[in-house]
Amino acid sequence: MIKFLKKNLNLLSHRVFLVPLIMIVQLTIILFMIFEFYNYFVIFYFICIIFSFLLVLHIINSNANPGYKIAWIIPILMLPIFGLILYLLFGGNQLTKRQKDKMKKIYYKQLKYKDKHNLVMGELRYENISAYNQVKYISDFSLTNLCKHTKTTYLSNGQNYFDKLIQALKNAKKYIFLEYFIIAEGKMWNTILEILKQKISEGVEVRIIYDDFGSIITLPNNYDKTLEKEGIKTAVFNRFVPNLKSKFNNRDHRKIVVIDGQIAFTGGINLADEYIGEKVRFGHWKDNGIMLEGEAVWNFTVMFLSMWDYIKEDDEDYEKYRSKSSIQTSSDGYIIPYSDSPWDNEAVGENIYLNLINKANRYIYITTPYLVLDNEMITALSLAAKRGVDVHIITPGIPDKKIVNEVTKAYYEVLLKNGVKIHEYTKGFIHAKTFIIDDEYATIGTVNLDYRSLYLHFECGVWLYGCSSIYTIKKDYTNILKETKEIKMKNLGKLTWFNSLKRQILKAFAPLM
Repeated sequence: MIKFLKKNLNLLSHRVFLVPLIMIVQLTIILFMIFEFYNYFVIFYFICIIFSFLLVLHIINSNANPGYKIAWIIPILMLPIFGLILYLLFGGNQLTKRQKDKMKKIYYKQLKYKDKHNLVMGELRYENISAYNQVKYISDFSLTNLCKHTKTTYLSNGQNYFDKLIQALKNAKKYIFLEYFIIAEGKMWNTILEILKQKISEGVEVRIIYDDFGSIITLPNNYDKTLEKEGIKTAVFNRFVPNLKSKFNNRDHRKIVVIDGQIAFTGGINLADEYIGEKVRFGHWKDNGIMLEGEAVWNFTVMFLSMWDYIKEDDEDYEKYRSKSSIQTSSDGYIIPYSDSPWDNEAVGENIYLNLINKANRYIYITTPYLVLDNEMITALSLAAKRGVDVHIITPGIPDKKIVNEVTKAYYEVLLKNGVKIHEYTKGFIHAKTFIIDDEYATIGTVNLDYRSLYLHFECGVWLYGCSSIYTIKKDYTNILKETKEIKMKNLGKLTWFNSLKRQILKAFAPLM
C-alpha cells in the first residue's frame, strides 16, 4: 500500500501534472477577476466583442493557412471572451523582438555557409531543369546546399537504424551531435548513453538537444542537469514552464545525428524502445530512416549548430566542425537535406511535398502516420490522381491517437472519390514519413501530413534525386503494401448522424490538434 501511494505521489508531482495545474490556477484567477466585476459585464462583453472582431480581421489578413484561420475564427466569434483568451494564450505565433533578433542573427550566419556558386546546381540544371527548380526552392528557403559524392543508406526499420547508429557512435573520433523530439529511458537510450559516456572519456565532444514537451513524460525532471554531470553538453528546446505566454505549439520535432561531420542520420525514429520493437505499442511499429556519408552531412552540422545557437544564445564557430577529410564516395545521385521553421512564414516541408506531387507522371507512394490535410494538399493529390498518376497513401491500421485517426478517416472519402488509393497498415502503427515519385525522387524525414508538422514544428528531411537508394525505398514500400488493407468507398459504410457530425467538427478544428 505504501509503495502504491509513493508511486502515485511521484506521478502527481511530475511536471506533466504540476505545470498544467499551475496554468489552470492562473487561468482561474483571470476568470475570477472577470466575473468579480459582473456589474460591468455588459461593458466588458461589448469590449470583448470589439477586440474579437479586430482579432478576426487580423487573423483573416495574416499569412496563416486558411484552415488554421477558420479553426480559430469559429471559437473567437462564438465565445468572444473565452475564444479571445485562448487565442491570445495559444493561437499566436508571433515572436518577441528579442526572438526576432536572435533568429535574424542565425539566419545570416546560416546564409554565410550557403554555397552561392554551387557547381552541382549548374550540373543538375543542365541534366534536369524540373529537378533543378525543386532544388532551387529548397536551397533558397532552407539555406542548404545540393550535394553529390554522398552515400545514402536506407534504413527500413528501427532495429536497422539502431544497429547502424550504434556502430557509427562507437567509431566517433571528434564529436557527436544528437537532436531528438523524444528521448525515453529504456534499452535504446540506455545503450546509446553508455557509449556516449565512453566516448567522452576518450575526449570526444558530445552534445544533445531534446524537446522538453516531447520528452516530458519519458524523461525525469531536469534531465539536462543529469546529462551535464556526465560531461554531455545539453540544450532543452522550449522548456515547458507554467507560463500562460509560453509557445507550446512550436516544438523541435527534428531527429538528427551528426558524427565527426562525416555521417548523419535522420528519419522518423526517436530514441525510445517502441521504435526498435523492445516495447510493443499499437501493434508492430513500422518506421524508417536514412544514413548519409559524405558531403551532404555538412548541411546537418549547420542545422544542429544553428538550433544550439538559438537555445543557448551562443555564437559557435561552425567551421570548426566541418570535416577536413571527406569520405570517398561515388556520385550516387543528388542529395539536399532541408529544415523547416514555423517562424519564417515559409512552409518548406509542405511545399517540398507539393512540388513532388505536381511533378509526378507515373506514381506517388506516400506513408504517413497522420492524414490531416489542408485544401492545397487535397487539391494536389486529387489532381495528380485525376491526370492518371497512380497515387497510394499508407496510414496506420492501429492508431496512436484515436481522435487524430478519426480526423484521418474523415479525409478518406474526398480522396477516394478523386481516385487516390488509401491503404491501412494491418500489422499496427506506421510512423514513417516517406514520398517516392516515379523511381526518380524521394524524400524521408520528420514531416507528417498534418498541420502541426507543416506549420507549427521545426522539421527536417532529405530530398533525393537519381539515387540508388530510391529503389530500396520503393522495394520496402511494395513490401509494406502486402501488409495493408486497401480502403474502398464501400468499406467506409454509412455513418450515423452523430458520427458524421463528430467528424465534421473534428475536421473544422483539425488545424488546432
